[in-house]
Amino acid sequence: MTGWLTIKRTFLAVVFLGLFALALRNVSDPDVWWHLKTGEYIAEHHSVPHTDSFSYTRAGEPWVAHEWLTDLVLYELLGTTGFGGLIVFFAAVICAAFYLFYLRCGADVYIAGVAVHYAAWATEPVWGVRPQVISLLLTSLWLLILERSERNPKLLWWTLPLTLLWVNLHAGFALGLALSALFLVGELIEHMLGRSQFCAARLRTAAFIFLLDLLIVPLNPNGLRMFSYPIETLRSTAMQNYITEWASPNFHHAEYWPFLLIVLCTFAILSWSRQQVRLRDVLLLLVSLYAGLCSIRMMPLFVLIAVPIVCQRVGDWPTSQPEPARSPSVPAFLLNAAIVLGVVVFACVQTADVIHRQPQSELKGFPARAVAFLQTHPPSGPIFNHYDWGGYLIWKLYPSTRVFIDGRADLYGAKLLNEFADTYQFKDDWQRTLQQWRIGTVLIPPDSAMATGLRSSSGWTVAYEDSQAIVLNAPSRAIQTAPARQ
Repeated sequence: MTGWLTIKRTFLAVVFLGLFALALRNVSDPDVWWHLKTGEYIAEHHSVPHTDSFSYTRAGEPWVAHEWLTDLVLYELLGTTGFGGLIVFFAAVICAAFYLFYLRCGADVYIAGVAVHYAAWATEPVWGVRPQVISLLLTSLWLLILERSERNPKLLWWTLPLTLLWVNLHAGFALGLALSALFLVGELIEHMLGRSQFCAARLRTAAFIFLLDLLIVPLNPNGLRMFSYPIETLRSTAMQNYITEWASPNFHHAEYWPFLLIVLCTFAILSWSRQQVRLRDVLLLLVSLYAGLCSIRMMPLFVLIAVPIVCQRVGDWPTSQPEPARSPSVPAFLLNAAIVLGVVVFACVQTADVIHRQPQSELKGFPARAVAFLQTHPPSGPIFNHYDWGGYLIWKLYPSTRVFIDGRADLYGAKLLNEFADTYQFKDDWQRTLQQWRIGTVLIPPDSAMATGLRSSSGWTVAYEDSQAIVLNAPSRAIQTAPARQ
């Protein structure tokens, strides 16, 4: 009876229950709101939008809703379980991603368990209730399939349904295809140099399945467009300039130090290890490192590749004989059970606390009270809004009010993003944007340069203000109401 709860199983229970508790995040990503509205649109119209209708600055322009299936899942999950369901679901997705990661970290349970938590710490900057987390899970699964296919090539066939699912969930499907290509190129080079144990027949099979994966990509509402969309996103200077996550990690900030330490430790351990590093692994490490240094969003790719390679070498250094498995005594069993129960209680309390804090998180991150004001005092003209609040306004005010801009930087392009930035920073030509788009209402943070400038501009009136946001009306479209300060 006591044999099932061994020390190792207790350790793993603590690792993954603790990881689940750490992965719980409030719904605070600025983009999640327009994802929810897109899911609502798909559910109501039974079709995927191909042009923008959420903004007036890009109304009718082509829009690639590459996350359409994730958007629909988010909307349906919210309608069924509320924000609590979204919070728990994405924490579970993160745990699943790192369980698959754990399976690649060698036979030593303790080294692999510690690696899971350190790798999770290094990737924490990209966690949250957001579609990108789905790609984290599928990237982890894809790497597991590729590595296990060395012993069982038939596993590669699973990449076909996985590609079909992934290409409809998120544009991150390109990571899977890129990993398959790197595996193929690496193993082909090793084969040509006589350093590979794999036969040419296996490489041909892998290449054939990779070709089938490519043929599956167009099986989505955006068709062939999905081949070019991920590349355009990666090459977008506007995305890198205006979206922090697409910029290079700034190692002056402590949140990126765990990633830096993984980079340094990886190459130090590989240089000291007596095991020869495969050319394929070197190729994967270098490409993923380059991607991680170019973009914060790509850091998890290097972590998922590098840490298991290191773990498999570190696990070989203590060359002691493995201890035979023994059933714990009754006191040890009770202690293990108490530890697991304690972590379960902690995870449940943490879950309840995060869900309870969701309303406060929304108030802290988004202009909830100002939006409530606008719902009762609709803008009399186009609204100019803060970039990070565009998605929230879409969720709360569409279709009665359309936004100037939101988190879909690929839709708006560099020209409009630059125009927004110049106006928001209240630079010399700020009036041109407001006149060109006939802005009647401005919704921005009260401490912004634009808010300060408009307060002193002739005719602009404060319709509403609190600590989070200020609503200002243009001279010719002012809403006749007294300022509300909170």
